[in-house]
Amino acid sequence: MKFRFGRLVRSQFLRLALLAVMSPAGVVGAAGTTNLLSNAEIDGRNLAYNLCLAEPDQNLKLAGFAQIHRGRSYKQLSLTSEITLLPDGWQAAYTAKLDSGEVQRLIVTHGTNSPNRYWFGSAVIASNDIPGVHEISAATAETNSFAQSDFTLTDLGLEFFHWPGQKILKHEMRRSRACKVLESIHPDPAGAGYSRVVSWVDNETLGIVEALAYDANGRLLKDFSPKSFKKVNGNYRIESMLMENVQTDSRTRLEFD
Repeated sequence: MKFRFGRLVRSQFLRLALLAVMSPAGVVGAAGTTNLLSNAEIDGRNLAYNLCLAEPDQNLKLAGFAQIHRGRSYKQLSLTSEITLLPDGWQAAYTAKLDSGEVQRLIVTHGTNSPNRYWFGSAVIASNDIPGVHEISAATAETNSFAQSDFTLTDLGLEFFHWPGQKILKHEMRRSRACKVLESIHPDPAGAGYSRVVSWVDNETLGIVEALAYDANGRLLKDFSPKSFKKVNGNYRIESMLMENVQTDSRTRLEFD
């Protein structure tokens, strides 16, 4: 594949579909839209729009596992990630086997000019059969975890780049990379969901160097970061990524072959 460092981070996390509000007209000058925005907001929407445009260039299937540490408890689950190109976009599917015998399946579809769509399902089975899935809303997906991990279903779709509120806060170095700091604001934060996400986006690759998610009360909730990479044919492939819930002393590491 042709993924660079940033493209692989985005593909592993399932790239997002375009927002209607982030269409070219909405970003660069629709009447009554950009006139009300600051330069930082316009730049933020343009960056999120460019992130939305990225997509894989071929089908891909990866095997891996999730390591979940919660307090003193620990468990490891096997999982697969499969990317499939579609005529009008692409989709990514995650399948995980829980230690209870339950199998969970998440599918995120990214349309060329449509919002993300989420399908999710689980079943308690003793074979390798894949459970059926049903479509759920993004609002439902953002409060459900995948395979009892620290990743919500919308984390795996990077739904926060899909929100209408986007703003460049500043430019700074993060993990030895020059980055734009992008703030994504949830239009209707509530419950266990995020109110905002602050992402350090690599200037060169547009990969996520780190992202901090805040709860509905504005307190830091989660810290996401890629942890290890492998250089293949001149391009960097992510091998490990970590999500930490700082409020519950829980963390999940995803590893891929």
